[in-house]
Amino acid sequence: MQAFEAAAKMGFSLQESLEFFMGALRMRKLVIGIMCLAAFWVFRSSVVISRAEADEEMCVPMGTIVIEPPESVEAKRAPVDFPHSIHFGFSCQTCHHKWETDAAIVGCKTSGCHDVAVAPTKSEKSEADKTAAARYYKSAYHQKCIGCHKEIKKKNQELELSQEALPETLPPSGPTGCIQCHPKE
Repeated sequence: MQAFEAAAKMGFSLQESLEFFMGALRMRKLVIGIMCLAAFWVFRSSVVISRAEADEEMCVPMGTIVIEPPESVEAKRAPVDFPHSIHFGFSCQTCHHKWETDAAIVGCKTSGCHDVAVAPTKSEKSEADKTAAARYYKSAYHQKCIGCHKEIKKKNQELELSQEALPETLPPSGPTGCIQCHPKE
């Protein structure tokens, strides 16, 4: 009613007053809807955070992680110093492909993931079993890491060749050669 009275005092006709009132009502509904949505996201976030805190605090390594072969394997090259924090721009599931967001992250060489210590051999008739090949720890790192770095390098080259004005410098592609990751000791 206040909207009608305000519109009448400003010299609006009945039709204009009704349109003014309906516009104010729609705006009020929109604001209430946005506030409900914001309250839902705040509540949802606090539930997820409290659930994670109740189970176990997640600890994300900030520095360098040393990647070595399993203990049963004699290393032929130096271990890899993996700069974990440089990769924070990617989704965690890019590398931790089996990770569920409410569970603790486990290492790649955990049982059932990339826990095969000996490379699968190819039979004379067919290629090695793809599952066994994927579970071989060395293949997992090399395919995922080098594959991603090559993909970034290819995208950078395409952008450079496009001759478009780039808003910023291109991201570094990362190492793709043996001694870049495994420096000679």
